Amino acid sequence: MFQRKTSKSTGPSASAEVSQKKNTAMMNLTRREKEKYIPSDEPSSANAAGDQKEKPTLETKKECAHSGHGKAAQAHQLKASPISPDSHKNCEVKLSASSSSSAKEFSVDNEEDMYRDAEEIEREKTLPVCETGSSENKLSVAPEMDIIEYCQKEWRGNTPVAKRMKKGYEAVSQKFTSIRRVRGDNYCALRATLFQALSQTSELPEWLRSEDLMLLPEKLLSKYDWIQEWQLRQKLGRKMGELSDEIKDYLILLRKKWESMSEMKSPVERQAACDELFTNEEEEYSLYEAVKFLMLKTAIELYDDDKKRKEVPVFSWLLFARDTSSNPSQLMNNHLNQIGHTGGLEQVEMFLLAYALQHTIRVYRLYKYNTDEFITLYPNDPEADWPVVTLITEDDRHYNIPVRMCEETSL
Repeated sequence: MFQRKTSKSTGPSASAEVSQKKNTAMMNLTRREKEKYIPSDEPSSANAAGDQKEKPTLETKKECAHSGHGKAAQAHQLKASPISPDSHKNCEVKLSASSSSSAKEFSVDNEEDMYRDAEEIEREKTLPVCETGSSENKLSVAPEMDIIEYCQKEWRGNTPVAKRMKKGYEAVSQKFTSIRRVRGDNYCALRATLFQALSQTSELPEWLRSEDLMLLPEKLLSKYDWIQEWQLRQKLGRKMGELSDEIKDYLILLRKKWESMSEMKSPVERQAACDELFTNEEEEYSLYEAVKFLMLKTAIELYDDDKKRKEVPVFSWLLFARDTSSNPSQLMNNHLNQIGHTGGLEQVEMFLLAYALQHTIRVYRLYKYNTDEFITLYPNDPEADWPVVTLITEDDRHYNIPVRMCEETSL
């Protein structure tokens, strides 16, 4: 993975060294992008048909076992290394009968996990609903279900890709017994990360306590005119003053919700509050706008530091090495503005998200099973005091949430 930071020196030799590091990092990113969706030991053409999940031909609904709220996930070890199904003792977690007695429908179709165009997203307004049938109780994060049962429903065939996914899920099941499926509407990376961060928080982060953070929208908008092109969800053509006030309101809401969650002593209570928050569409998407703005703020700081030849993480070179994001303005227009509309987060932007929230994002990348990138950390050399959130992905595009740590693992 990427080196975390590098400091810049002056002189011809130092410049050559920096250039070489940039080229190496870019080559590594390009290699990873080419490998994406193609398991390393199977040809991409011979098994093209097997790359798809096995699904029945009739209309499909996924049933998720309705479970009680479990303990919030603990911070995990930070060392990124491959996991073998034999490397951990099997652990058994007995759930009460009531926790799996009823089933909830979670609305999905064959394309839900893939990126969709803006028109299709606008057409699809139905979310899974609770048993009450109320349209207000929409689920962005499905109830938990056994992770092996989920795998068996998703991957029914015996193709090389299906076998790899099954082995990946089996490895994850040594640490987590259940999974919660995240709605796939191009916000899934933000949704999964924020849900995990809020559901296991124990205190309000220092960076979120600062009053200067609430002055940030006005400060940046007055300094950078191009931020006026910020695209709020379904809200275009806002004036600068209105945009500044609205983003400030989003940041205030983020702090309010985070503080409220951190004050809850019981993990069960915190989990229930998260479930309720992520059924409130207006508040939920307002939080995503706040996080996106924090990502922009972080990107601007990294870009300015790099121009001043200050120490920067290597991923920031890659972030601004792309033709579509050579500066923060392009990053905003071509990437951040598109989140939730026509695209989600690319891998290098997962680093930016981690830095913006000052959380380590630990991802089980199932298509990388049995490689040294099966478990990837964003950033790969995190700060020791950053909380850790854990996600699962099959393809670096859609992210789900593992829950209920095995008792032996949590100890």
